[in-house]
Amino acid sequence: MGNYIPATAEERQAMLATLGLRSVDELFASVPAEVRVRSLNLPDGLSEMEVSRKIGDLAAKNIRFRSVFRGAGAYRHYIPAVVKTVTSREEFVTAYTPYQAEISQGVLQSIFEYQTQICELTGMDVSNASVYDGAVAAAEAALMCLERRRHGVLVAGSADPQTIAVIQTYCESRSVPVTVLPTKNGAVDPADLTAALSDETACVYVQSPNYYGVLEDMDALTAAAHEAGARMVMSANPISLGLLKTPGEYGADIAVGEGQPLGLPLSFGGPYLGFMACKKELMRRLPGRIVGQTEDHEGRRCFVLTLQAREQHIRREKASSNICSNEALCAMTASVYLAAMGPQGLRRAAENSAAHAHYLAAELAKIPGFALRHQGREFFHEFLTDCPMDPERLCAALAERGILGGLPVEGGLLWCCTELCGKKDMDELITAIREVCAQ
Repeated sequence: MGNYIPATAEERQAMLATLGLRSVDELFASVPAEVRVRSLNLPDGLSEMEVSRKIGDLAAKNIRFRSVFRGAGAYRHYIPAVVKTVTSREEFVTAYTPYQAEISQGVLQSIFEYQTQICELTGMDVSNASVYDGAVAAAEAALMCLERRRHGVLVAGSADPQTIAVIQTYCESRSVPVTVLPTKNGAVDPADLTAALSDETACVYVQSPNYYGVLEDMDALTAAAHEAGARMVMSANPISLGLLKTPGEYGADIAVGEGQPLGLPLSFGGPYLGFMACKKELMRRLPGRIVGQTEDHEGRRCFVLTLQAREQHIRREKASSNICSNEALCAMTASVYLAAMGPQGLRRAAENSAAHAHYLAAELAKIPGFALRHQGREFFHEFLTDCPMDPERLCAALAERGILGGLPVEGGLLWCCTELCGKKDMDELITAIREVCAQ
């Protein structure tokens, strides 16, 4: 129908009839009901320009927060100006996946540099050219580990609930049993993992720092998984790897995670970037594509698509995944960010984030009712506290003051700090919380 927008009720009915649908609700049946906008209160018969103005007026009512203390999978970090300067060049913005690799040397080189940086960051041997987001990376990693005699997946209950749901969705379609491990004081007890492992366990998925910000006992968890013959899939916040041990140093078989903190703005939820890296022996199981470096017939450095484990390029029944593309522009953004920051810059961002979080946790603990939920646990830059009042009401009161507070989780608040949360911002938050609680 081109750019034509049905304006009248008769035109909408004609459109629905053509599509074989009875109502507009059927048109959006795949969209969960809880996220649908029921009505924008727009009158019928508006032109495209008039609708654009109306929507612009509505958008102007959105709140822009002065300071942000929320993470839970999406993080606000400082992005050097050079990142946008490089990635907004038209040859990068318009480039898609390199189907004609021999004439896509620039795109291939950018992917190769990204893969190299991810391997250095995670301590693994090989990285693919990225997938859609961190949750997809986790689910794809679980499928990589499946064997004829090993098909069970154990997932840490302390991982991001959304990631757990995606893993369960992927595995359900393949009749792969998924067991969620219990959480004790914000983390997985290695004894519980040992008890759950069996000869049929293909892999164990653990996120560290986990959803609550707690650092898991990865040494013990990895040892337990390997002793039972299962593989360890470790998810990590990439910024934390500037300070903490890498998945490779823990002995993980596959490293995954959400690459959004690496130079990608929050952007109302995307697009994001799933990174995947693994040991060399698992290389041919990686979904998507791998770019390699070689020489042409004249001895010049060049790049090629070394591996394409996608269902369009190999027999469909042999494909390990139906991933058919990669987040090329987002991957380049991460690559430029890492190059701009360098090892020292990344470590400093991680150190500042951790220092700010620990300062805020200590200050919150001075307010009655805001005790740290997981006492005795080490955390990176997120932590869960109790809340003496309705968390939603507190967050609403903070929002009126231009502050995005922690995420309401299990009756408490999950707080997050990055290098952008200065002492002044944190002190203002503490003052605001005291004022709200005193009302």
